[in-house]
Amino acid sequence: MSRQPVVTPRGDDFPRWYQDVIAKAELAENGPVRGSMVIRPAGYALWERMQGEVDARIKAAGAQNAYFPLLIPESYLRREAEHVEGFSPELAVVTIGGGKQLEEPLVVRPTSETVIGEYMAKWVQSYRDLPLLLNQWANVLRWELRPRLFLRTTEFLWQEGHTAHATEEDARAYARRILHEVYEDFMVGVLGIPVTAGRKTARERFAGATSTYTLEAMMGDGKALQMGTSHELGQNFAKAFGIEYSSVRGTREHAWTTSWGSTTRMIGGMVMVHGDDGGLRVPPLLAPTQVLVCVVKDGDGVHDAARRLVEEIERAGVRVALDTRTDTPFGRRAVDAELKGFPLRIEIGPRDLGEGRVVLVRRLDGSKTPTPIDAVTDRVTEMLSADQRGLYEAAREHRDARTVEVKTLDEAVEVAATGWARVPWAAVGTAGETRLNAQGLTVRCLVRADGGVPDSEDEPDLVALVARAY
Repeated sequence: MSRQPVVTPRGDDFPRWYQDVIAKAELAENGPVRGSMVIRPAGYALWERMQGEVDARIKAAGAQNAYFPLLIPESYLRREAEHVEGFSPELAVVTIGGGKQLEEPLVVRPTSETVIGEYMAKWVQSYRDLPLLLNQWANVLRWELRPRLFLRTTEFLWQEGHTAHATEEDARAYARRILHEVYEDFMVGVLGIPVTAGRKTARERFAGATSTYTLEAMMGDGKALQMGTSHELGQNFAKAFGIEYSSVRGTREHAWTTSWGSTTRMIGGMVMVHGDDGGLRVPPLLAPTQVLVCVVKDGDGVHDAARRLVEEIERAGVRVALDTRTDTPFGRRAVDAELKGFPLRIEIGPRDLGEGRVVLVRRLDGSKTPTPIDAVTDRVTEMLSADQRGLYEAAREHRDARTVEVKTLDEAVEVAATGWARVPWAAVGTAGETRLNAQGLTVRCLVRADGGVPDSEDEPDLVALVARAY
C-alpha cells in the first residue's frame, strides 16, 4: 500500500497545499478574530531571522529604530486627504475607551506616516537635522476582506521606515537605496528568491505617494507576490504636518519624505517559492536550524557520538539541533523533518557508528550521502552553501520559464492566466489597466527594457509586468 501524501500535492490544488504546509509545519493558524493569525514558534523563529537580517541592513543604511503609538487620532489621517481616502475601507476605529465615548475617534494604525510626520515636525528645525532616518518594528491593522495566513491578514507584523530629507534628489536616492541595498539584497541573498524591481503605476502606488517602487516575486503557481515597497512621498506629508527646516540660505523649506516596509508576508512568499510536495524547503541562510542531527536507533555510544557531532558542527558556525526521540518511529521523524524544511539532516545509528560514518540527507533534492564522521563538518558547510544557490537557481529558472514577452494586451491577458507577461506599457496604458483589473489582473510594475527602475511612467519604451497576484 502506498503512503498517503502528508500535504496536498501542489499540482492538484495549490491553495490547499499552501494551507496544509502552514498548518502541518506548525508555522501559524487562524486567530479568534476573523483575519487574525497566531504565529507559532516555528513561524516566529523564521520571522526573527528575517528581522535580524533586514534590521542589520537598515542600520547599515543609516536608519535608527524608534517606536510610535498604536492608536492614532483620526484627525491626523484626515490632514492628508489622499492618504485617508486610500486607507478608509481598511481602518479599524476605536470610539469607546474606559467605558466612555471618546471625544475623538482613534484609528488603530494601518501605517504610521501621519503620526511620525507629527513628530518629525517637532524634531526637524534646521538643515542640520536632515536627513532624519527612522524605522520601527511593529504590528499594524488593516481590515482584510479575503484573509490568508501570512499573505493577507487583518493584523500583521512588519517594519516601516520613515525618513525626511532636504531635497527631492536625496529622498529619491534613499528610497531606492532601501529598495536595492536592504530589500533586494536580503530577498535574493538570504531568502533565495529572485525579485523584479520596478515602479508601480499611478493606479497601484501607495496612497499619498508620488512614486512607489516594488519588488515582485513569482510564486510556485505563477502568480505574483509583492515582497516589499519603498515610497517617495514628495512634500505631501511635510506640508500636511508642517515638516519644515531652515535651509543653508536661511529660508524656510518643506522637507521631502519617504516611507518603506516589508512584512510577515515574506514568510508566505518563501513557502510558495521554495516549497514542494514534501512541505517546506527553507533556504540555509534563513533557517533557524540548518542541520538536524537524528539518532536513528539507540546503541552503545550513539548518543554521545551525536552530541559530539553537534558540538563540532556548532563550532563551525552552523545552527544545529539534536533529535534523540528514539521512542518515536524514525520514519515519522524523517517525514516531519522534511515537512518542516530543515536544509540538512544527519542520520546516525549503531551500524553507522560501527562503520565510522553517518548519512547526510539534503532537503533540496532528498539525496542521501554516506560520509565519514571526521569529514562531516566540511561536507555540511559545502552542502549548505550549494543548496542555498540551488534553491535560488530553481526559483529563477521557474520564473524565467513562465515569463513571456508579448506585444499586445490580448496576448498579455492570455499569458497571465498561468504566469507573467511582459508587454510594452504603450500597449496597455490607463485604459488597458482598467480592462486588466476587470479580469483579476494587474500591472505589477513598470521596468525599463534593460531591467532598470524608471524615474516615471512617462519614459519611452517601458515594459509592463502583468500577472495575477496575491
